[in-house]
Amino acid sequence: MDATRVAVIGLGPRGLTVLERVLEHAHRLPRGTRLQIDVYDDGDAGQGCHRAQQPEHLLINTVASQVTIFPPASLAGGDGGISLVEWAHAAGYRRHGDRFLRNAAERGQPITQGDHLPRAMLGEYLAWAYRRVVDMLPHHVTVAHHRQRVIDLRAKASAYEVCTPDGHTRAAAYVYLTTGHGRRGPNGQDRAFDRFVADHAQRNHHLAYVPSPYPIETLDAIEPGATVAIQGLGLTSHDVVSALTLGRGGRYAHDQGRLCYRPSGREPRMLLFSRNSLPFAARGINQKGLTGRHQARIFTVEAVNLKRQARLAATGDARIDFQADVLPLVLSEMACAYRNAMQPSLCASGDFVATEDERLGIDAILWPLRQRSFSSFQQFHDFVHALIESDLAEAEKGNLSSPIKAATDVLRDTREAMRAAVEHAGLTPASHRFFMEDFNAATNRVSFGPPRQRNAEYLALRRAGLIDIAGGPGASIVGDTRTARFRINAPYPSGDHSVEADVLVVARLDAYSPLTDASSLTDNLLDHGIIRSFCNGDYHPCGIDIDRQMHPIDASGKSGKNIWVLGYPAEGAHFYTHALPRPHVLSRQTLDAQHCVLEMFAAIAERTTAGSG
Repeated sequence: MDATRVAVIGLGPRGLTVLERVLEHAHRLPRGTRLQIDVYDDGDAGQGCHRAQQPEHLLINTVASQVTIFPPASLAGGDGGISLVEWAHAAGYRRHGDRFLRNAAERGQPITQGDHLPRAMLGEYLAWAYRRVVDMLPHHVTVAHHRQRVIDLRAKASAYEVCTPDGHTRAAAYVYLTTGHGRRGPNGQDRAFDRFVADHAQRNHHLAYVPSPYPIETLDAIEPGATVAIQGLGLTSHDVVSALTLGRGGRYAHDQGRLCYRPSGREPRMLLFSRNSLPFAARGINQKGLTGRHQARIFTVEAVNLKRQARLAATGDARIDFQADVLPLVLSEMACAYRNAMQPSLCASGDFVATEDERLGIDAILWPLRQRSFSSFQQFHDFVHALIESDLAEAEKGNLSSPIKAATDVLRDTREAMRAAVEHAGLTPASHRFFMEDFNAATNRVSFGPPRQRNAEYLALRRAGLIDIAGGPGASIVGDTRTARFRINAPYPSGDHSVEADVLVVARLDAYSPLTDASSLTDNLLDHGIIRSFCNGDYHPCGIDIDRQMHPIDASGKSGKNIWVLGYPAEGAHFYTHALPRPHVLSRQTLDAQHCVLEMFAAIAERTTAGSG
């Protein structure tokens, strides 16, 4: 019997999980069935954007003990799964100062559960997991890794043709789109700033525009004498700052109990700004253990479903309004966690009512600029740095002891309730826009921030005179033809604040959208009508439109057959698909992949039965 061919397009963590689920359930295949799985990725298998060869100063945002690729019990991971920190111990890694090296057991310090490890180590771990899964596959399931990108996918009767840049095509009866983060094509700002640099570079040899800092080695071209404007204060900006400091040979050291920066002399000066110029909050010390989570009593999946039922009964439309139906539940749950941290006691869902002070406190955490105005940039500047310092103090207390960190951790721990509200156009279009562009942006800032050390490093760099905040609320940036430099402007009652820079680095990751993605595969999938953009009414948050079985919905509105979309490209119809699994937790990543693999196996069994009948 000929092998059934399967294509996995993109082999980062999502593609790897598909293979892991194939291994787990391979015994379900009909007797005599053979699978040939062609995986397509021009990088090392399993790693995705977590390249093992990237600089070691780039850190994972999650502590090592809370990262794994394996479910709680599996053939590949054993009874408990193999977490990143467990793999690191087994591989012989130890901490040597600020570095993590493979070395003799008696040297260095053991890696702890709370360490933030280099992303390069995560890439190495994922590559190891890929080899482990493939080596464990039964003889009737084979995998071939093609180190190429896919540029086209064509539907042919009940199968597909997968096309690669070398002109080869391979048939695939089943296809998984697990392409991960995309890269957007140039937009109007990109083209305008590229023209500005081209027109004025002769007058300012430092002048440069960097629309994306990845791969991070792109930033090596920035000269030490330049002033760099970094647009964005989130996780990507910390990568940029790290590349321009630690990546240039600088080092941090403790001096009389305070972190100090020892420059190499090759650092440029850096200015951070965004549309509100607010820094991301640091993560609190984890006091919940490996699997501990806030136990929601107010904002639950059941509560969201009751709101949906009420809306349907009242209006005939099951879509709920985020601000009216969901946000009050979220804020009350946060206030409950805030109160518990202040004076530990259980908050019962039936009788908990937030006080006015608690409501104002939660509002100030999420939207600190709502009730504030600043007469001058200096006033805003002082506010931001006081905020960073107070937030670091709260992070040091931990995510149970600090009322602020306990409240913001609710946003991480109630993700399933948020998915119940948001996914598959569960919100009204207008409230979906508010959720994505306002509330989710605030959530990312207060709950999904960097390791504490990154914000402490920022303060050390500021004391060293290498970095500062610029702009403020309403900040904008233009190319100044008079000075041949970029100029950051922000309005204040006492007068506009203005500061100049030679280099502009856009330090943010754009959401994947078929409308803006730069890949030829996306263009061709749209041209063939195999995919369409996900829209909620007239609002397109991001992503490919999929049905509840994760099949792409084509241009005619029909679900594709024998093809599935997993992970980041499905963000939009799904919510928060980019988080890696946690140990001892059956993750959404595993469950989604399992659903698709089992559906494929059922289709193969049906074909086998039909063919033998």
